[in-house]
Amino acid sequence: MSTFEAVAVRAREASHELALATRATKDAALLAMAAALVGGTRQVLAANEDDVRAARETGTAEPLLDRLRLDEARVAGMADGLRQVAGLPDPVGEVLRGSTLANGLELRQVRVPFGVVGIIYEARPNVTADAAGICLKAGNAVLLRGSSSARRTNEVVVELLRGAADASGLPADVVQLVPGDGRESAKELMRARGLVDVLIPRGGAGLIRSVVAESTVPVIETGVGNCHVYVDRAADLEKALDIVLNAKTHRPSVCNAAESLLVHADVAEAFVPRVVAALQDAGVTVHGDAVFAALDGVLPATDDDYAAEYLSLDIAAAVVPDLEAAVRHIRTWSSGHTEAIVTDSQEAARRFAAMVDSAVVTVNASTRFTDGGEFGFGAEIGISTQKLHARGPMGLPEMTSTKYVLTGDGQVR
Repeated sequence: MSTFEAVAVRAREASHELALATRATKDAALLAMAAALVGGTRQVLAANEDDVRAARETGTAEPLLDRLRLDEARVAGMADGLRQVAGLPDPVGEVLRGSTLANGLELRQVRVPFGVVGIIYEARPNVTADAAGICLKAGNAVLLRGSSSARRTNEVVVELLRGAADASGLPADVVQLVPGDGRESAKELMRARGLVDVLIPRGGAGLIRSVVAESTVPVIETGVGNCHVYVDRAADLEKALDIVLNAKTHRPSVCNAAESLLVHADVAEAFVPRVVAALQDAGVTVHGDAVFAALDGVLPATDDDYAAEYLSLDIAAAVVPDLEAAVRHIRTWSSGHTEAIVTDSQEAARRFAAMVDSAVVTVNASTRFTDGGEFGFGAEIGISTQKLHARGPMGLPEMTSTKYVLTGDGQVR
């Protein structure tokens, strides 16, 4: 048995015990994990400092360094996420539907854990705590395969979480790091069908494509975020300016940041110079069509720009003749994550929401709200852009499957 197989078998055994745990036990473990993170902040930050230094020395881009970097506030946020999950209802055992059949049999469909969940993710050590907490509350053991750039941080975080789980009466092996940080360790996780029930990739387009193409374990696909903001002819332009700036600049390195801006031709003369000036004042480089590129400092946009998930202070922009053209642009270039419309027209909002096929559509609000915490789900596993099982922010219910329980009194067929 390989080292990975031994880890996966331990996860499977831990999942059997976790499936029987009460909500009280799981919540106590989550609160203990939160306390352990806060108590171990100094250790976490020391390890993270080493990871960030090593990443910087290898030329890692600043947006990725931002994803990797932790500070006291971010560690506290990880702990808060665990506490929030502890306060949420336990999805395990929830009855989704039930009936009494004509023959007297009682039929119930109930939520149950997947069993063992694998997570492959890049750079962001906060995912380590988020994934562990959500998986535990949903009754799943988790195998975490973070990037080598965060290896030291992840090791410290997982050790703290494992100690807290053990002290709370749960097996420490409900949370484990996949051994090794090379390509082969990821392949072992992707091909562990029978040991791992579900695999979730979180990261860039290359990682997600690789996992979807190579995995024999069922995959819940989380998508990259080429998110659009469309400013309609009926938009309140002050409101639109605030939304565009927030969506682009609040935290540009995350998947729900806006990467593309579309402006209706009827308001372009009034809005385009204002939004370009505001974006440039905020340090954003605008890549635009002919209307935008006529302004100083705007770079001509290419198809690569309209397809890009920049994860940086860059935005692609275009003027469109009408709402339908905006939707066609989105259908061509969107990653299916989040699209926003700014409009005072209920009809335009309704048509946009009906025509755009993305996981989340926002009306008169920033794309930055596509987030499990903002939706009230607590910490999230990721944003699913596929259409099977889960779509949008994946919270506790999305981390379960279902089974049918049939109860009779001697009936035979």
